[in-house]
Amino acid sequence: MNSSQKTLSGSSQSPRSPSSSQPFLSVSVTDPVKLGNGVQAYISYRVITKFFPTTTIIHKMCNFGFLSSETIWQTNFPEYQAPEKIVIRRYSDFVWLRDRLFEKYKGIFIPPLPEKSAVEKFRFSAEFIEMRRQALDVFVNRIASHRELHQSEDLRLFLQAEEETMERLRSQETGIFKKKPADLMQIFKDVQSKVSDVVLGKEKPVEETDPEYEKMKHYVFELENHLAEAQKHAYRLVKRHRELGQSLSDFGKAVKLLGASEGNALGKAFSELGMKSEILSVKLQKEAHQLLMNFEEPLKDYVRAVQSIKATIAERANAFRRQCELAETLKLKEINLDKLTLIRSDKVAEAEHEYKELKAESEQATNTFETIVKLMNEEMERFQEQKTLDMGIAFHEFAKGQARLANSIADAWRSFIPKLEACSSLVEN
Repeated sequence: MNSSQKTLSGSSQSPRSPSSSQPFLSVSVTDPVKLGNGVQAYISYRVITKFFPTTTIIHKMCNFGFLSSETIWQTNFPEYQAPEKIVIRRYSDFVWLRDRLFEKYKGIFIPPLPEKSAVEKFRFSAEFIEMRRQALDVFVNRIASHRELHQSEDLRLFLQAEEETMERLRSQETGIFKKKPADLMQIFKDVQSKVSDVVLGKEKPVEETDPEYEKMKHYVFELENHLAEAQKHAYRLVKRHRELGQSLSDFGKAVKLLGASEGNALGKAFSELGMKSEILSVKLQKEAHQLLMNFEEPLKDYVRAVQSIKATIAERANAFRRQCELAETLKLKEINLDKLTLIRSDKVAEAEHEYKELKAESEQATNTFETIVKLMNEEMERFQEQKTLDMGIAFHEFAKGQARLANSIADAWRSFIPKLEACSSLVEN
């Protein structure tokens, strides 16, 4: 398997995940299994976590005066308990992890999850299940390789807790965590709409005027539009390949029947033409699947990633407004305190206490905003680098696949032309 194929598989270092400078943690989402029936049915996955160990050699003095050594297994993740752990998880567990990280790590672009299928007949199709598995694998590896997120206690619980513990954790959630995935997605949509209104000038709340920030917001919204348009046409390409493959299959069957009715050299040629068409049909269907998994899905994943960035932009906007509101209130408190001090009011002590509390809150809000700004700048740089790598791989795979398919089709028809020419010569003679 070449390096690009390893990347696209979503294992160890996925193209849609940041590279890790400390590759001591590898996660695989495997073996999807359908459980339950009807509306209660769901897919479970085996989540396998492996740790790349570091070793410590301890030298001991034996009874006979010789040195012996003992190797102790260690890892750069001491909070994990073993070199390998296997747990069973369902989609709602991944949602739990995403929601927890979004709430705790302001300023960081939390990796997106694949959407749930709203169409019942597609929910448990083999292709949908595999796409979902691959996307979940990408999701969790992005987190595990992130310089900040991989240290999360929530990630540790997700990767190591038993199923009963995870179920209890999900049921104990409150506030934003208590919302269903559909409700949270609506929150993100509302947030994105709000940010869109700000960018388009429909609303004029307290907003940053930093030119670089405005430039970044404009880029993010433009990128989302362009990615969505590219993904739409990638979908059409997949559909076209499948339809052409089906047409070739139907044509092949019809020509084989036609050949059977001839019973001579022409009939044999027709039969071979039918078989050739069916073989090419299989190639087209296979290439359509590769196109879906390695081209359309990465584009769709990046559309989701940009939506995560927009949610972080909204968090930054909220932090900025909070900072401004507290700063403004603090000024009023300061003026009031000065006034009470001047008139030697008996309420000075109380006002001074309120002022100090508000000042501490204001400073905390400023620190929170500045942290978000710093993290966002770092995240955007990382995102740009990773996007360049991922899009390069995706388009490279697309071009190779199309070239491979075109050559197969051309070779198949080219090899068949002499047989058709021979049939024509027989007719002429």
